[in-house]
Amino acid sequence: MESFNSGSQRQGWIQRLLWPFAPIRLTYLAFVIIMLEKLIYLQSNIHLPNIDMNDLDKVTAVGSIVLASFWVIWLPKRGRIIALIVLDLLLSFLIFADLVYFRYFQDFITIPVLMQAGQVESLGGSIRELLSANDLWLFADLMLLAVVGIVLLVLRIRRGRSRSTLTRSASTYRSGMMSRRKRLTLGFTKGAILFVLGCVMTFGPIKYATSTWATGLFVGNWWNMSLYNVTGLLGFHGYDIYRYADDHFGNGNQLSAAQTDEIKQWFDAKQKGRAKAGDDKLFGAYKDSNVIVVQGEAFMNFVIGKSFNGQEITPNINRLMKESMYFSQYYHQTGQGRTSDADIGSNASLHPLPTGSVFTRYADHQYDTLPNILSKQGYDSYVFHAYEPSFWNRSVMYQNMGYKKFFSKNDFTIDEPLGWSLGDKSFFRQSIEKMSTLQQPFYSFMITLSSHHPYTLPPEVQELDMGDLSGTTFGDYIQALHYVDAALGEMESELKEKGLWDKTILVFYGDHDNSLKDKAPMEEFLGKSLSDLDMEQLMNQVPMLIHLPDGAHAGTYDIPAGQLDMTPSLLHLLGVNASPYYLMGNDMFNQKEKKLVVLRTGAFSDGDIFYIPSADGVFEHGTAYDLKTRQTTDIERARAGFEEAQKRLNISDELITGDLIREFHNEQAQASTK
Repeated sequence: MESFNSGSQRQGWIQRLLWPFAPIRLTYLAFVIIMLEKLIYLQSNIHLPNIDMNDLDKVTAVGSIVLASFWVIWLPKRGRIIALIVLDLLLSFLIFADLVYFRYFQDFITIPVLMQAGQVESLGGSIRELLSANDLWLFADLMLLAVVGIVLLVLRIRRGRSRSTLTRSASTYRSGMMSRRKRLTLGFTKGAILFVLGCVMTFGPIKYATSTWATGLFVGNWWNMSLYNVTGLLGFHGYDIYRYADDHFGNGNQLSAAQTDEIKQWFDAKQKGRAKAGDDKLFGAYKDSNVIVVQGEAFMNFVIGKSFNGQEITPNINRLMKESMYFSQYYHQTGQGRTSDADIGSNASLHPLPTGSVFTRYADHQYDTLPNILSKQGYDSYVFHAYEPSFWNRSVMYQNMGYKKFFSKNDFTIDEPLGWSLGDKSFFRQSIEKMSTLQQPFYSFMITLSSHHPYTLPPEVQELDMGDLSGTTFGDYIQALHYVDAALGEMESELKEKGLWDKTILVFYGDHDNSLKDKAPMEEFLGKSLSDLDMEQLMNQVPMLIHLPDGAHAGTYDIPAGQLDMTPSLLHLLGVNASPYYLMGNDMFNQKEKKLVVLRTGAFSDGDIFYIPSADGVFEHGTAYDLKTRQTTDIERARAGFEEAQKRLNISDELITGDLIREFHNEQAQASTK
């Protein structure tokens, strides 16, 4: 008997071990290559600085593809082919969906976003604007496979089953060469080998990155693009699933006593600096005034005071600015939750989450909101939005936020159907009519709709001559803002007619950017070339106007501010001490507070510098600009601000996900009873 180590015996054993790979090795290899090309296609279309797809990233991508597909090896031969086709379809659709979502949100889809999937139907028009014919390439292999399958089916029908009989005979012969137990053993071995290979190729590069230049990636609240830069797309989604499961079914939201104490200490220091009676003439100067806040859909700051082809874009706002406080460096601080993020940021003075929306993820947690705080001052609060009450989970969230009533689409007469629902002119008119019957003082929060993407107003409503921009999405956007401005002018007249104008603090601000990142039309509209700093600020700045009942204190305020600052600032005007509440924003009228505005991406401004983080999350890879010279400056000038920005984002996230405001208030209540 020959030794097992003999050449012929060893060769035979190797052949038997590798034999199970033979039937699908070319098919599986083709699947991996095709999926890699699709991931490369996505990368080539997202255009993010400092994020590319180098050779190590491709290794990670291949590893993640193998991890997503190794299990097909354990299926019967026909099942393997079918499984690969189905997996190809699912992953291709995932890549396609992420690409379309990225074009609008500059982010990828996450589990919390999928919880809001019911809203996708309402986004139909916007999604159509974001599609590209080139995206069909993602499904080219499947379309080709379908054509080949149909051809083969036709040929099989014509030629009969003689060939399939031969195939069955060959298959029977091969099956006879190996017992069922051996096939199962080798099949398991083969799948295990692929699994280990996939783990090494995926987690090896990730471990290297997080041990060197991406230290702390999975413990900090980094931008999702930073995660993607290290994990790749499939790895990103794998981690997102893990993160969601840990948050909801594990211990993801449990903080240590030390972490909770650190958060409490940060707020204690913040609350000590809050304004109080006697600090300045503005504190309490408008006590018991009505407050009306208008959140303008996708209303950006760059149009304010501008004309195009001799036409004022916002004539009513321009006029109102002369008797209002206008904050020229006011930033939206939204994330994936967009309009709902602007809502929670403005009314609860907390940062939005890095993934999903607070409205849909944590609607049952406790927040110190402007409606709740004002209710203790004798105010009734109302919210007006002429759309479906379930959108963004508003019907649930608004009850928790302390509103007495939510006037939704069901409470309006759709006498001006426009865009998504009711035109803003009719929306304002009907809302003011309802307010005129309310007990005063009241707080009313209004959310507009007519300037929502894709900005397609009917021709009879468009009043501007946009020249070369006519018919473009950017030109349509400017037309929509002009319409909203006209609606605001009519709203002012109606407030005066109803006797509310001289009793009301009126606030108008934009909720988020317009998702139009192309620089060319912006430069044509503004009539000048734009730098990277210009574009970053333009895409993040929204208008903020505060008109006081007596029209006093009008002027332009150049301090850096953001949506989180609205609630503390309004409390200042109303003479309400904000120190008992957990509000992260700055009081824009409190000169003692250091002004720092932090965006969800980690970008920030303190009025002297503006820091733009790199997509990979590495501080040194970011860019710091001196706002006086508008040129790049020493990155070290931004280090302290960067660290504070990261701290604020982390504290806000932990406060929300851990429901710490409820815990802190309970502790205060218990302490007061002792």
